[in-house]
Amino acid sequence: MARVVPGLSPGLLKTDCETPMDEIDWETRWRQVVEDRATLASGHVDTGYWDRRAASYARSTHARVDEFLQVLDPYLSPHKTVIDVGAGTGRHTVPLAQRVEWVTAVEPSEGMRSHIAGRDNITVVASTWEDAEVARADLVVCSHVLYGVAAPVPFIAKLERSATERVFVMLRESDLPHPAAEIRRRLVGDAGPRLPRFSELFMLLLQMGIAADVDFLRYPIVTRYSDMEEAVADSRALFGPGWDEAAGQAALREILRPDAGQLVFDGGVAVSGVAHWQPRTSS
Repeated sequence: MARVVPGLSPGLLKTDCETPMDEIDWETRWRQVVEDRATLASGHVDTGYWDRRAASYARSTHARVDEFLQVLDPYLSPHKTVIDVGAGTGRHTVPLAQRVEWVTAVEPSEGMRSHIAGRDNITVVASTWEDAEVARADLVVCSHVLYGVAAPVPFIAKLERSATERVFVMLRESDLPHPAAEIRRRLVGDAGPRLPRFSELFMLLLQMGIAADVDFLRYPIVTRYSDMEEAVADSRALFGPGWDEAAGQAALREILRPDAGQLVFDGGVAVSGVAHWQPRTSS
């Protein structure tokens, strides 16, 4: 794990434009990035997509060494409570429940929720974060959820109101390491509109008056599919308009490799950031 001290220079962050950073409205910019991405594919906000993706996602992530939990580690203890926002298949929920008193997992996708292992100290709430009604907890964690949230300020404000001790938000800085992006590069020449980046989250937090501590994490991304049919369905969903079934399958046959009875896409090394801070509403 590569740790970045709070003195991170905003001048190192990407902006994709020549507007001076102090003149950018980061809330407006974020919304535009999300809306542009939605013209390509709506997977990150479509619970139906995550229902279909749940089994593949669980296979791809549950065996991965999780550096995010290493960031959380100094703040965990047996008497702490945690809200896991956008809990997915419980990748963080379950190991957190082994370390703390109680975890509330908020997850809108039925398919994803079905993979969360049952424990006496886990409450699963079937809801989006925006609509969820949950009691406050010591810690609130939100990992790889904000990509499809067009209105991030009220979302983040609710994270902060719900935490008594600390908020953790994780987001990728590098591009999406997914077969659909690689297929688009091969067939169209580009990966299409991108997702929001951690650097934009960092600047948005500053605009909100939140000076967060930051950790950067580097880790390998591997996506696993049970068969070619599952790989095609997942890639088609994130490719966007213009998907060519024959060409898409041909590309997948080139970029996937067999491994232990599954098909595997090596997405290389991803770089993500974790912003964490003591809520200003902790009292």
